[in-house]
Amino acid sequence: MDTKTQVSKDEVLVARDGAIVTLTFNRPEARNAMTWGMYQRLYEVCEEVDADDSIRVLILKGAGGKAFVAGTDISQFTKFKDGEDGIKYEKDGDKRSGRIAKVKKPVIAQIEGVCVGGGFGIAAGADIRVGTPESRFGLPIARTLGNCLSMGNYAAFMDLIGPSRLKEMVFQARLMSAQEALTAGFLHELVSPESIEQRVREIADKVASHAPLTLWATKEAVRRLQASRQLPDGDDIVRRIYGSADFKEGVAAFVEKRAPRWSGK
Repeated sequence: MDTKTQVSKDEVLVARDGAIVTLTFNRPEARNAMTWGMYQRLYEVCEEVDADDSIRVLILKGAGGKAFVAGTDISQFTKFKDGEDGIKYEKDGDKRSGRIAKVKKPVIAQIEGVCVGGGFGIAAGADIRVGTPESRFGLPIARTLGNCLSMGNYAAFMDLIGPSRLKEMVFQARLMSAQEALTAGFLHELVSPESIEQRVREIADKVASHAPLTLWATKEAVRRLQASRQLPDGDDIVRRIYGSADFKEGVAAFVEKRAPRWSGK
């Protein structure tokens, strides 16, 4: 299973305006579902932002207004052979999500529409999240693919929305409304679709004007505190799930646009 593919220049757009860089996930026809190449480009942009001291803020957004990111492009999972592919995917995912959290500059997620699966993880890695009333958030994996998350991702979501809400959302495969996400503390602000671009820019400009070392110290200190917990090994869980007949059935059913038939095996 090779996740090191090239990304089309049109699938990830990067623009700079002064001290602010904006990365746009640009597959609106697929609700900005992430290809391996798009994930790789996201990682590279994080590296580029860190390497340039004149950049003060990174904004992440989705094109089209209907989705931030609707997870990973599921057609890519058809190439998975066994649980080891699942472990590699989740470890690569931890590396990508963790890279957003490790960016030395503040990261703002501008969220319009659905923000699920891998998209939820990308948004979770940001420092400030601004959404619209139409935004929806979740991990509907119990209904779609029958897969699971890494221990690192479970821990990150527990920090942001709490263990009780996390379990209930996954069990019911439901999406959290924008208002619920705001109440839970996942979203920091709710604004109209017409004004989100302007509002995010206002926040970015304000943050960019503040002492960069103070921002870095605060972000890095919080990250280290969260990372200081010793996570239990979860490879056995990931290996069992991604190597299961149910995962293969979930992927096949999604691609064939039918309801999956779960066997628990």
